[in-house]
Amino acid sequence: MRIGFGYDIHRLSENRKLILGGIHIEHPLGLLGHSDGDVLIHSIIDSLLGAFALNDIGTHFPDTNEKYRDISSLILLKETMKIIPGKVMNIDATIVAEKPKMAPYISSMRKNIAKNIGIDISNISIKAKTNEGLGSIGKNEAIACYCISLCEEVNK
Repeated sequence: MRIGFGYDIHRLSENRKLILGGIHIEHPLGLLGHSDGDVLIHSIIDSLLGAFALNDIGTHFPDTNEKYRDISSLILLKETMKIIPGKVMNIDATIVAEKPKMAPYISSMRKNIAKNIGIDISNISIKAKTNEGLGSIGKNEAIACYCISLCEEVNK
């Protein structure tokens, strides 16, 4: 068994769509990034790559490559699944955002992620917390996500 940890944070910005877990969330601000800025998917990708000691998202999908500009992070997740030498058993993620409330979207996020990883939705956990008004997240300047994954290595 292998465990990976991922983290991502992106600044909130005008004139961007807010995409989390591949879901468009109605909000006046979106996440600034080279891709769609989906911190949930990015933290999942980093946790999966980390579980197999395969560096990080920037190594495989660099922000210097125009091919990845504004790309859906779900495409990057699908590509990551081709890279990792094993099976994903479980994903546990926590989104940290002051606004908007995530509860109405979590079910759809879980479905999206389960479908793109190829595991049962019961093996995907997504929680949301605020930052209690503290720091850049608490001031509604950014959204972050933490993720841990449990994977099983295939026989070498």
